[in-house]
Amino acid sequence: MSQTYVGILLNTGMYRGIPTRRTGQESLSLYEETAREYGLTPCYLRLADIDLSSESCIAYVYNGIDYSKQELPLPQVIHNRALYPRAEAVHKIRKLMAMGITVFNVNNRYGKDTIHRLLWNAPHLRHYLPAAMPLTSRSLSTMMSRYPDLILKPIRGSVGHGIMRLQYREDAGWALIYPSPTGPRDWITTRLRRGELPGWARRRLERVPYLVQERIPLVEYEGRPVDLRVTVQRGIHGDFGITGRFAKVSPKGGFVCNIAKGGEALPAEDVLAQILPAALVPAALSHVEALALATCRYLSDRLPLLADVGLDIGLTPEGRPYFIECNGRDQRYGFRKAGMESIWKDTYRRPMAFARYLLDQPAKGTIAPRKGSAKTT
Repeated sequence: MSQTYVGILLNTGMYRGIPTRRTGQESLSLYEETAREYGLTPCYLRLADIDLSSESCIAYVYNGIDYSKQELPLPQVIHNRALYPRAEAVHKIRKLMAMGITVFNVNNRYGKDTIHRLLWNAPHLRHYLPAAMPLTSRSLSTMMSRYPDLILKPIRGSVGHGIMRLQYREDAGWALIYPSPTGPRDWITTRLRRGELPGWARRRLERVPYLVQERIPLVEYEGRPVDLRVTVQRGIHGDFGITGRFAKVSPKGGFVCNIAKGGEALPAEDVLAQILPAALVPAALSHVEALALATCRYLSDRLPLLADVGLDIGLTPEGRPYFIECNGRDQRYGFRKAGMESIWKDTYRRPMAFARYLLDQPAKGTIAPRKGSAKTT
């Protein structure tokens, strides 16, 4: 295999931290290590530093000591790890792809309503979905009449930001539960008067598109709700596989399992062994993985170049899985926090393997080779 570049597309904040190695939870060293296994050299770039007219870019490349900016020909394959919500950015990426550059995970922030609608149209997946609707006054009233426990989540939110719970109890009526501004582990409960949301909540829901979703009764670990993060990625043969999974346990007194909101990452087998009958654990995990693969394969037929996904899947006390949501920019560090270092490394290895697979496609006539030489700036 010849040595060649693979692009890693980053947002500006992370890109600026490269010289001082302050890239948050993204490990550049793992990109370097795993890319080498496939004869690749990662180059880290921003959309703003891509020049379509000259088919070149300014990117950071590791030279063995530090990261230096270089002018490079556009890499044939780019792994998108950035979020670009603006129309002009999306337009530029489309132009890039029209030129023959392959960008995988080209869009990694699909609305929760979009994903739910796509999966609802799949008969073999529909019964794994909690009931959900885009939130309006009418849909909220409808859902409150059908289900005693609801989750309100921003359609385009991530890492648990903005999530609220609406719960009915016979002895107390409806209550809205939401995070306190004092910290991710603190929650506030407000009783609803005449079943109406408080004014500040109504105003927020009018400004920000939300989804209202039936809350599935999840298994609990030490009295805390649990769901599973399943990382599904394409690899060296181009097909989807399960890279790994871990359990996300909500903080005490909370209902959101996201690690960014105080949740704890633990090996799934260890957690489930303590909360499910022993004979049920292997079957439940097998069912979860089958659901994750079927979901990604179905979505990939409808979403362009989907290749690197983190799925949140809940389990009931009976071991039945439910799809919760799909994360197009998987936060891989959960594996490291769960003490699963080798799988954490695999979450970087498989995208680099898939990049190698895509680069090898010219031999099959699917991607035209590009020419050019690097120049240090």
